[in-house]
Amino acid sequence: MASIRPEAGEIEVRADGGATAKVKLDERTLLQRVAPGEKDLQEAEAIGLAQIAPGDRVLVTIAPGATAARRVVVMAAAAIAQRNDADRQDWEKRGVFGVVEAKSEGEITLRLRSASGETEARVIVGAGARYRRYAPDSVRFADARPSSLAEVSSGDQLRARGTKSADGLTVTVEEVVFGTFITTAGTVTSVDAGGAAIHIKDLGTGTDLVVALTRDSQVKKLPDFGAMPQAEPVGLSDRRPGPTATPSNGVRNAPERLRAGITPVARPDFSRSLEQMPAANVEDLKPGETVVISSTRGASDDRLTAITIVGNAGALLRMAGASTRLF
Repeated sequence: MASIRPEAGEIEVRADGGATAKVKLDERTLLQRVAPGEKDLQEAEAIGLAQIAPGDRVLVTIAPGATAARRVVVMAAAAIAQRNDADRQDWEKRGVFGVVEAKSEGEITLRLRSASGETEARVIVGAGARYRRYAPDSVRFADARPSSLAEVSSGDQLRARGTKSADGLTVTVEEVVFGTFITTAGTVTSVDAGGAAIHIKDLGTGTDLVVALTRDSQVKKLPDFGAMPQAEPVGLSDRRPGPTATPSNGVRNAPERLRAGITPVARPDFSRSLEQMPAANVEDLKPGETVVISSTRGASDDRLTAITIVGNAGALLRMAGASTRLF
């Protein structure tokens, strides 16, 4: 929810797609609050308008022909954040993340990368495991759709959660989330800040691409490495799948060294530095600038939806191309 106007008896709701709408309330409107994830309204708690806050998620029901909402179901933003934080911690504690190396009827082999080298993990799958796959052109974890083991392919990034062995390298899974992520390098040809998009020319193919940004997309801009002492080679980030990370299980149409392997992995110091950089805006990207974009594999070959855009990335590509430790 975007805003509340108690004096006018209305709330402004922003849909997940970005559009906003004003919703009228009257004395017959039923306001209820439920816990995040709750599907049964029998557990809903009656609340007043003063207990709704901007940022809360709402489900509005309006009867045909009515001018005011019949029901507004609220999930408090603070409760959602608390639930999500607990869920993230559980994934860290009971989960494993890597790139699919092989798959059989009852097992998935993952390739794990770290600063200390490469290892393998075994994901034991059973009939009760739940699968979700990131949707094309979406960077939102919530948009991941139900899937199956049959859709898991070699090269996919996969996170599994379940019962882990003592060494952490075998997981008997309860839940699997996976997707195909790509990293594209290009030169900005134009910036459409109002339309939340940039146009780039792909460095590998020379084709024109449209890169759309959503509210979950991140824009970062690297400093001018040319004015700094020479740094050690680094690669592109590969930490975790989801809207706030920069996963990449294949570098699409980048220079040949970048395309030589499936999973370019950042040195930990670079990825941490990137995360700690202040957020930039799409307006900060300029025509002629080199960018590196991580995205899901989209439904259209000429359009990407960005997870992360890294601007001023020419030096990064040169360093990655010179590295012998990326793959």
